[in-house]
Amino acid sequence: MNPKHIVIAGNIGSGKSTLTEMLARHYGWEARYETVVGNPYLEDYYRDLQRWSFNLEVFFLKERFRDLIDIEHAQRTVIQDRSIFEGVYVFMANNKAMGNLSDRDYNTYMELFEQMMQVVHVPDLMIYLRASVAHLVGNIQKRGRNYEQQIQLEYLENLNRRYEDFIQNKYPGRVMIIEKDQLDFQHQPKDFAKIIDRIDRTLFGLFPTFAP
Repeated sequence: MNPKHIVIAGNIGSGKSTLTEMLARHYGWEARYETVVGNPYLEDYYRDLQRWSFNLEVFFLKERFRDLIDIEHAQRTVIQDRSIFEGVYVFMANNKAMGNLSDRDYNTYMELFEQMMQVVHVPDLMIYLRASVAHLVGNIQKRGRNYEQQIQLEYLENLNRRYEDFIQNKYPGRVMIIEKDQLDFQHQPKDFAKIIDRIDRTLFGLFPTFAP
Protein backbone atom coordinates (compact mmCIF):
# COMPACT_ATOMS: atom_id res chain seq x y z
CA MET A 1 0.00 0.00 0.00
CA ASN A 2 1.26 3.48 -0.87
CA PRO A 3 -0.48 5.80 1.62
CA LYS A 4 -1.51 9.28 0.57
CA HIS A 5 -2.76 10.75 3.85
CA ILE A 6 -1.82 9.97 7.47
CA VAL A 7 -3.31 11.83 10.46
CA ILE A 8 -1.96 12.20 13.99
CA ALA A 9 -4.91 12.61 16.39
CA GLY A 10 -4.99 13.44 20.07
CA ASN A 11 -5.91 15.84 22.81
CA ILE A 12 -4.13 19.12 23.57
CA GLY A 13 -0.61 18.32 24.81
CA SER A 14 -0.57 14.70 23.63
CA GLY A 15 2.48 15.19 21.39
CA LYS A 16 0.82 15.35 17.96
CA SER A 17 3.05 18.01 16.45
CA THR A 18 6.23 16.35 17.69
CA LEU A 19 5.26 12.94 16.30
CA THR A 20 4.12 14.51 13.03
CA GLU A 21 7.52 16.15 12.61
CA MET A 22 9.45 12.99 13.51
CA LEU A 23 7.45 10.72 11.19
CA ALA A 24 7.66 13.21 8.33
CA ARG A 25 11.43 13.27 8.71
CA HIS A 26 11.70 9.46 9.00
CA TYR A 27 9.53 8.57 6.01
CA GLY A 28 10.14 11.63 3.86
CA TRP A 29 6.47 12.62 4.09
CA GLU A 30 5.14 16.16 3.80
CA ALA A 31 4.00 17.53 7.18
CA ARG A 32 0.89 19.70 7.64
CA TYR A 33 0.41 21.40 10.99
CA GLU A 34 -2.59 22.87 12.75
CA THR A 35 -2.79 26.67 12.62
CA VAL A 36 -1.82 27.74 16.16
CA VAL A 37 0.70 30.53 15.61
CA GLY A 38 -1.14 33.34 13.88
CA ASN A 39 -4.59 31.92 14.66
CA PRO A 40 -6.74 35.07 15.03
CA TYR A 41 -9.19 33.53 17.52
CA LEU A 42 -7.27 31.20 19.82
CA GLU A 43 -6.33 33.56 22.65
CA ASP A 44 -9.77 35.18 22.62
CA TYR A 45 -11.35 31.72 22.73
CA TYR A 46 -9.56 30.68 25.92
CA ARG A 47 -10.51 34.00 27.54
CA ASP A 48 -14.21 33.73 26.63
CA LEU A 49 -15.31 30.30 25.35
CA GLN A 50 -18.93 31.19 24.80
CA ARG A 51 -18.26 34.34 22.81
CA TRP A 52 -15.59 32.92 20.49
CA SER A 53 -16.39 29.20 20.07
CA PHE A 54 -18.27 29.50 16.78
CA ASN A 55 -15.63 31.80 15.27
CA LEU A 56 -12.79 29.52 16.29
CA GLU A 57 -14.48 26.32 15.10
CA VAL A 58 -15.39 27.79 11.71
CA PHE A 59 -11.81 29.04 11.30
CA PHE A 60 -10.39 25.58 12.03
CA LEU A 61 -12.96 23.93 9.75
CA LYS A 62 -11.95 26.24 6.91
CA GLU A 63 -8.24 25.58 7.46
CA ARG A 64 -8.63 21.79 7.66
CA PHE A 65 -10.85 21.64 4.60
CA ARG A 66 -8.30 23.63 2.63
CA ASP A 67 -5.64 21.15 3.74
CA LEU A 68 -7.79 18.21 2.59
CA ILE A 69 -8.24 19.76 -0.86
CA ASP A 70 -4.47 20.29 -1.10
CA ILE A 71 -3.81 16.71 0.06
CA GLU A 72 -6.08 15.35 -2.68
CA HIS A 73 -3.66 16.86 -5.22
CA ALA A 74 -0.39 16.25 -3.35
CA GLN A 75 2.41 14.44 -5.15
CA ARG A 76 3.68 12.63 -2.06
CA THR A 77 2.32 11.28 1.22
CA VAL A 78 1.07 13.94 3.63
CA ILE A 79 1.06 13.52 7.42
CA GLN A 80 -1.34 15.90 9.15
CA ASP A 81 -1.38 17.23 12.71
CA ARG A 82 -5.05 16.75 13.74
CA SER A 83 -7.91 16.02 11.36
CA ILE A 84 -11.09 17.77 10.34
CA PHE A 85 -13.00 14.85 11.94
CA GLU A 86 -11.62 15.59 15.41
CA GLY A 87 -12.48 19.23 15.01
CA VAL A 88 -16.11 18.27 14.38
CA TYR A 89 -16.75 15.22 16.58
CA VAL A 90 -14.51 16.16 19.53
CA PHE A 91 -13.95 19.90 19.83
CA MET A 92 -17.09 21.25 18.21
CA ALA A 93 -19.24 18.61 19.93
CA ASN A 94 -17.65 19.49 23.27
CA ASN A 95 -18.29 23.19 22.80
CA LYS A 96 -21.92 22.46 21.96
CA ALA A 97 -22.32 20.26 25.05
CA MET A 98 -20.80 23.00 27.22
CA GLY A 99 -23.42 25.46 25.99
CA ASN A 100 -20.91 27.56 24.09
CA LEU A 101 -22.89 27.45 20.83
CA SER A 102 -26.52 27.97 19.95
CA ASP A 103 -28.47 25.29 18.07
CA ARG A 104 -28.57 27.64 15.08
CA ASP A 105 -24.78 28.05 14.92
CA TYR A 106 -24.18 24.34 15.52
CA ASN A 107 -26.60 23.27 12.76
CA THR A 108 -25.06 25.73 10.31
CA TYR A 109 -21.59 24.39 11.10
CA MET A 110 -22.64 20.74 10.71
CA GLU A 111 -24.37 21.38 7.39
CA LEU A 112 -21.19 23.03 6.13
CA PHE A 113 -19.09 20.07 7.30
CA GLU A 114 -21.41 17.53 5.67
CA GLN A 115 -21.17 19.36 2.34
CA MET A 116 -17.37 19.39 2.61
CA MET A 117 -17.31 15.62 3.17
CA GLN A 118 -18.86 15.03 -0.24
CA VAL A 119 -15.65 16.07 -1.99
CA VAL A 120 -12.86 14.63 0.21
CA HIS A 121 -11.73 11.20 1.42
CA VAL A 122 -11.01 9.59 4.79
CA PRO A 123 -7.25 9.34 5.58
CA ASP A 124 -5.45 6.04 4.96
CA LEU A 125 -4.53 5.82 8.67
CA MET A 126 -5.29 7.79 11.81
CA ILE A 127 -2.75 7.42 14.63
CA TYR A 128 -4.42 8.31 17.94
CA LEU A 129 -2.20 9.35 20.86
CA ARG A 130 -4.20 8.34 23.92
CA ALA A 131 -2.98 10.21 27.03
CA SER A 132 -4.21 10.72 30.58
CA VAL A 133 -5.14 14.21 31.76
CA ALA A 134 -2.13 14.24 34.11
CA HIS A 135 0.15 13.53 31.16
CA LEU A 136 -1.51 16.23 29.06
CA VAL A 137 -1.20 18.81 31.85
CA GLY A 138 2.49 18.04 32.28
CA ASN A 139 3.14 18.61 28.58
CA ILE A 140 1.03 21.78 28.45
CA GLN A 141 2.94 23.26 31.39
CA LYS A 142 6.26 22.22 29.87
CA ARG A 143 5.72 23.97 26.55
CA GLY A 144 4.52 27.14 28.29
CA ARG A 145 2.02 28.68 25.87
CA ASN A 146 0.37 31.45 27.87
CA TYR A 147 -3.17 30.96 26.60
CA GLU A 148 -3.03 27.21 27.31
CA GLN A 149 -2.25 27.72 30.99
CA GLN A 150 -5.89 28.80 31.45
CA ILE A 151 -7.28 25.45 30.28
CA GLN A 152 -9.40 23.77 32.97
CA LEU A 153 -8.88 20.12 33.96
CA GLU A 154 -12.57 19.48 33.34
CA TYR A 155 -12.16 20.71 29.77
CA LEU A 156 -9.34 18.23 29.11
CA GLU A 157 -11.30 15.42 30.76
CA ASN A 158 -14.33 16.14 28.59
CA LEU A 159 -12.17 16.14 25.47
CA ASN A 160 -10.62 12.81 26.44
CA ARG A 161 -14.07 11.24 26.84
CA ARG A 162 -15.16 12.59 23.48
CA TYR A 163 -11.98 11.30 21.84
CA GLU A 164 -12.74 7.79 23.08
CA ASP A 165 -16.30 7.99 21.74
CA PHE A 166 -15.03 9.43 18.46
CA ILE A 167 -12.42 6.70 17.96
CA GLN A 168 -14.67 3.82 19.01
CA ASN A 169 -18.01 4.89 17.53
CA LYS A 170 -17.85 7.76 15.04
CA TYR A 171 -14.69 7.71 12.94
CA PRO A 172 -15.19 5.64 9.75
CA GLY A 173 -11.53 5.02 8.90
CA ARG A 174 -8.65 2.85 10.10
CA VAL A 175 -7.14 3.77 13.50
CA MET A 176 -3.92 2.86 15.32
CA ILE A 177 -4.02 3.64 19.06
CA ILE A 178 -0.76 4.53 20.83
CA GLU A 179 -0.71 4.69 24.64
CA LYS A 180 1.24 7.92 25.05
CA ASP A 181 1.72 7.83 28.84
CA GLN A 182 3.99 4.81 28.43
CA LEU A 183 6.20 6.30 25.72
CA ASP A 184 8.70 9.12 25.31
CA PHE A 185 9.25 8.89 21.56
CA GLN A 186 10.86 12.34 21.44
CA HIS A 187 13.78 11.40 23.71
CA GLN A 188 13.88 7.58 23.66
CA PRO A 189 14.84 6.11 20.25
CA LYS A 190 13.51 2.67 21.24
CA ASP A 191 10.06 4.14 21.87
CA PHE A 192 10.06 5.84 18.49
CA ALA A 193 11.21 2.58 16.91
CA LYS A 194 8.17 0.80 18.38
CA ILE A 195 5.87 3.26 16.64
CA ILE A 196 7.74 2.92 13.35
CA ASP A 197 7.46 -0.86 13.59
CA ARG A 198 3.70 -0.67 14.08
CA ILE A 199 3.27 1.76 11.18
CA ASP A 200 5.41 -0.41 8.89
CA ARG A 201 3.35 -3.49 9.74
CA THR A 202 0.06 -1.65 9.28
CA LEU A 203 0.84 0.16 6.04
CA PHE A 204 3.44 -1.98 4.34
CA GLY A 205 3.15 -5.49 5.81
CA LEU A 206 5.28 -7.23 8.46
CA PHE A 207 7.78 -8.95 6.15
CA PRO A 208 9.11 -8.11 2.68
CA THR A 209 7.93 -10.38 -0.11
CA PHE A 210 10.69 -12.47 -1.71
CA ALA A 211 10.44 -14.28 -5.02
CA PRO A 212 10.96 -18.06 -4.68
